[in-house]
Amino acid sequence: MAVTCHVKYIIDPDKLDMFEHYAKLWLPLVAKFGGQHHGYFLPSEGANDVALALFSFPLLASYEQYREASVHDKECIAAFEYAKQHKFIRRYERSFMRPLLPE
Repeated sequence: MAVTCHVKYIIDPDKLDMFEHYAKLWLPLVAKFGGQHHGYFLPSEGANDVALALFSFPLLASYEQYREASVHDKECIAAFEYAKQHKFIRRYERSFMRPLLPE
């Protein structure tokens, strides 16, 4: 995989169960569009309002195609609406990285 998207979420810690449900919705959706999801990382020790997600696509252009297609996909729209309705994401930051893996 050539590009990994790192998303840092600031969430409402009182709605962690709702965020976890949201995360479970997205795990198969990334694969549906040709990506590989590496999982969500939820608060455990330390800050209780930070969650992370990592997923990869072969090219940045593949990620952009996924983003464009997701706004028209029925399952993605349902996930977006769930987040909007329950307001458990306060804000998020998206970064793109390339993996350096052991040889």
